[in-house]
Amino acid sequence: MTSATAAANVAVIGAGISGAVCASLLAGRGLAVTLFDSGRGAGGRMAQRREVMEDGTELRFDHGAPYFTVTNDEVARVVSGWEARGIVAEWKAMFACFDRATGKFTDFEKEGSTKKYVGVPGMNSICKSLCSEDGLVAKFGVTVGKMDWLQDRSSWSLASLDGKDLGNFDYVVATDKNVASPRFSGLTGRPPPLDLSLFPQLSVMVQDIPVRPCFALMVAFSEPLAMVPVHGFSFNNSDSLSWAFCDSSKPGRACVPPNRQSWVLHSTAKYASKVINNIGPRKPSADALAKVAEELFREFQATGLSIPQPIFMKAHRWGSAFPAISIGGDDKCVWYKSTKLAICGDFCACPNIEGAVLSAMRGASKIMGCLNCPSGL
Repeated sequence: MTSATAAANVAVIGAGISGAVCASLLAGRGLAVTLFDSGRGAGGRMAQRREVMEDGTELRFDHGAPYFTVTNDEVARVVSGWEARGIVAEWKAMFACFDRATGKFTDFEKEGSTKKYVGVPGMNSICKSLCSEDGLVAKFGVTVGKMDWLQDRSSWSLASLDGKDLGNFDYVVATDKNVASPRFSGLTGRPPPLDLSLFPQLSVMVQDIPVRPCFALMVAFSEPLAMVPVHGFSFNNSDSLSWAFCDSSKPGRACVPPNRQSWVLHSTAKYASKVINNIGPRKPSADALAKVAEELFREFQATGLSIPQPIFMKAHRWGSAFPAISIGGDDKCVWYKSTKLAICGDFCACPNIEGAVLSAMRGASKIMGCLNCPSGL
């Protein structure tokens, strides 16, 4: 650790996989890192939902990203380290495609053709573990509402949505694209945290990111789905369903009693857009989500796969979670050296977990480069 790194402090906004990886890498190099997230815990779209049934039985669902794959060598090295720590394991699941028109499964995947990785015991385990490392302070339930660049001090001043001072920081890493997006106003009724007049190019880039909304249906059965021969499948010719994943088949998932199965279904973006256009961008009501759950489950039953009545069912909305393009170019992140601001996330590299990890690594490298440290990340 050099005196430069020991003196530098960094704010990371967002505790999804990009924020968690970047914060962990910087803290590991001796920087003082504070991570802010508006949610109750780490994970972002790599979230796990805990639900308790009426009889007290606990259920857990990976209702965001179901798994991830790796093709980049740098990311593969990081994931290998996670495997060694026991927070990631390979999900040896067979996937296929279900044609809604013919009622048949096709395109069975060859076993081992692509390694699928999952967090253990939940997808959020990776972020939770990274956020608890030495030198990193994680503050959950805090929405950053204002980011002011103090030119005379060459530092950032951050405040929460309710006006509370969050401190001054030498560097800021923003992994939530809404810090520079009008979508922030739609969700909170306030202007975006970042003064867009100082970053006009970023404002244009972020506004232009098309996003794919999605509803996730979490559903549990007291018996296995006997007519479903795979643990994950995409849908062809369905207006409302795009994917189904057998969550309880993943490694490290406790399922009591042993014959119970839990599944997570993802809607099509078209279906989600139609619903959101009707109910608006704010958090949907319980009634609205119950209606979505019923519609998606009806479509699941209409497959003719003898889907039994569930013992639990609930829908969750991902409003603008899945970017359709990336804005980071070859850098895989957006870096403003003069104001020491890094923007990282899957929307900067490619829209998946691997892209988010790679972007975080690049953002951390930019900051370490400023401190004249060999990156070696």
